[in-house]
Amino acid sequence: MSRKRFDENMKIDREYVLRLLEEAKGTTEEDIDRILEKAKNKKGLEHSEIAALLEIENKEQLKKLFEVSGQIKKDVYGNRVVLFAPLYISDYCVNNCVYCGYKCKNKFVRRKLTMDEIRKEVEILEQMGHKRLALEAGEDPLNCPIEYVLEAIDTIYDTYNKNGVIRRINVNIAATTVENYKKLQEAQIGTYILFQETYDEEIYKKMHPNCIKGNYDYHTTAFDRAMEGGIDDVGAGVLFGLADPKFEVLSLMLHNQHLEKKFGVGFHTISVPRLRPAEGVTLESFPNLVDDDMFKKIVAIIRIAVPYTGMILSTREDADMRKELLEYGISQVSAGSCTGVGGYQESLKGENIAQFKMADERTPLQVINDLIDDNYIPSYCTACYRTGRTGEKFMNIAKSEKIHYMCKPNALTTLMEYAVDYGDEEFLKKAEKFVREQASTIDREDIVNFTLGNIDKLKKGERDLYI
Repeated sequence: MSRKRFDENMKIDREYVLRLLEEAKGTTEEDIDRILEKAKNKKGLEHSEIAALLEIENKEQLKKLFEVSGQIKKDVYGNRVVLFAPLYISDYCVNNCVYCGYKCKNKFVRRKLTMDEIRKEVEILEQMGHKRLALEAGEDPLNCPIEYVLEAIDTIYDTYNKNGVIRRINVNIAATTVENYKKLQEAQIGTYILFQETYDEEIYKKMHPNCIKGNYDYHTTAFDRAMEGGIDDVGAGVLFGLADPKFEVLSLMLHNQHLEKKFGVGFHTISVPRLRPAEGVTLESFPNLVDDDMFKKIVAIIRIAVPYTGMILSTREDADMRKELLEYGISQVSAGSCTGVGGYQESLKGENIAQFKMADERTPLQVINDLIDDNYIPSYCTACYRTGRTGEKFMNIAKSEKIHYMCKPNALTTLMEYAVDYGDEEFLKKAEKFVREQASTIDREDIVNFTLGNIDKLKKGERDLYI
């Protein structure tokens, strides 16, 4: 295609996407088979090929789609699953987003956590075993300025509870300026996360009436400013259910390609939240809801289209759906989440206003036990961020697939660390047996010895061991 699809500052060519979708309606089963064979090489796909896969309806070809995406997931990520939890620090918001429980027209007592309250939330999360958090806040320049966010980050990193310590904070706050992104980078955040919500500009404006977030161009160019500010790990997502999901998937890929061309690296992660009920939000008024079959197809196609990009699934989905999607492409899941401000303390004594209703309320230990039973390695590893394996450097290592020799031993070590610090005698035995079995499958003796040696070191009190 000779047409310009986006300019230097990122502008989705809506007509181009719509034309791709229209042309894809003529996709044949032979076309699908060819594209799926090509996908096995893990080199990504053309936009037209992604559009074609979105048209799959044949059950046998759907089965093949899931097989290909599942094999790619195993090749790139093995059987590791990264765990994290969200931490909501403020529900003040000046926006009136139609789909959100924090919309400004909702009348409830809003709050932002004091630094002491943040410490208490973090201590509870550390007692659960968490090492990686996603900091969340509504958009309100007066009640939640960047200075408050930066102080919260410092407080989280400085909070210790016995052996608990948060080693990586990913940040999900509103689109901001290059100067503010520089401040976030200096605060040593992990990934900067921002959901576009929808790439369909017409629907975007309807979803964000009379509010700061309604500036579509400013929102879509946020990652450009983040990378100009020195942040090289960015995480994207859309809220599936607002617009045509096929349009959203193609637009995500266009956005990723734009960042790759301009900055040398695309999305570090892609999140795939589906619209959920919330305070003042019901689903009846949304005509583009994504059913389970389409949702599974979306996850598989994204995994095929960007083989080396992490994929995140939250507690918006129930345990059964999370288990199935781990097979097709998901590599990170939240565990033991609360989606309201002060939620971890409030969950001990009552209710609070959540941003959305959760579907998976298992504790971290329950999630970990279930993952082990399904032969997954629950991972609390944060080594890449702290050794400088981020951005383009991370992607180059990932694409070589030598990252297995770092990620698997590190994941097994963090699981053993969790078992020593937070497990009872029964779980400790279960985890150690699993770690030893998994270590024995590594095809480098030095890595096997490193992993097994960490078991004794952890039992003797050493912590935070990684390659």
